[in-house]
Amino acid sequence: MSNNSGIKIILNNKKAYFNYEIIEKIEAGLVLKGTEVKSIRAGKASIAESFARPSQGELFIYQMDISHYKYSRIEGYDPKRPKKLLLKRGEINRLIGKIKEKGLTIIPLSLYFKHGFAKIELGLARGKKLYDKRESIRKKDTEKEIRRAFKRNK
Repeated sequence: MSNNSGIKIILNNKKAYFNYEIIEKIEAGLVLKGTEVKSIRAGKASIAESFARPSQGELFIYQMDISHYKYSRIEGYDPKRPKKLLLKRGEINRLIGKIKEKGLTIIPLSLYFKHGFAKIELGLARGKKLYDKRESIRKKDTEKEIRRAFKRNK
């Protein structure tokens, strides 16, 4: 994603693609407080262990760590507080219906700014089994070997 489209990527969750099979991708906004936006712009956030879950008809992201902004005077700041996700009602209902299916969950894939607004790309995902992970590693290794062979032949 380039700057021409107004998108600045802050974080990518590389582990998500290894541990989960991504079925669908969704873009959502985030409800942030005070200096959380400044902390995200400074790269002081983590989405590695986070996940989304419905609560009272809304979707929230849990375990997303946004560190305290060092120039802030806010006392009692909780860096891992649940953050509300901004989606249309129809999307929320559809996602809630899908995660009730066996083995599906919603995980964050990337965190970015789009035209000045903090956005998060969510993935509707199914956990991979151990043999699926081994297959992913094997596939990545063969692709790497093919690239090396092409470089040597040039």
